[in-house]
Amino acid sequence: MKDLNISVSQLPGIGQKITMKTSEDDMLVIIVHHTGKRELYFFDDGDSEEADFAMDLTPEETRELAAQLLGATYQPVDIEKIRMFKRQIIVDYIKVKAKSSLVDKTIEESDVRNKTGATIIGIVHGEDMVAIPESDTTIKPGDVLMSIGKEEQISSLSKLCQGEE
Repeated sequence: MKDLNISVSQLPGIGQKITMKTSEDDMLVIIVHHTGKRELYFFDDGDSEEADFAMDLTPEETRELAAQLLGATYQPVDIEKIRMFKRQIIVDYIKVKAKSSLVDKTIEESDVRNKTGATIIGIVHGEDMVAIPESDTTIKPGDVLMSIGKEEQISSLSKLCQGEE
């Protein structure tokens, strides 16, 4: 991967020009005026003479943009933490058999979360799909429960849906 290429040059009577060329050959040019005004020019092709996008920023807008870029209001999650989380969490679709104790009970009455630890995040009733079902949604035979939980929680819910509790 190529490094970010940054060059700075003085613009007499105006201020400073900062040019950033990315590893993907995009280019951002920032003109910083002595007055504090900033002009931003974005080039999709770093070798192009004409900017694809341009905008002016006041000093206050520049500070806010810088704060946002530095993560003042949002910090991305470490991808390794996401991978670890994904290895622990399972989303599964589990069919409810007629002999299951869940049949004809509402989600609240079934107490699935307390019994298994798994959470029902959707139900497929034949052709109908209910995303994030309410606690008063009744579970019917043949329903498919979209559930999320750890492996042992999903296994426990699966047994409950099969009538093997």
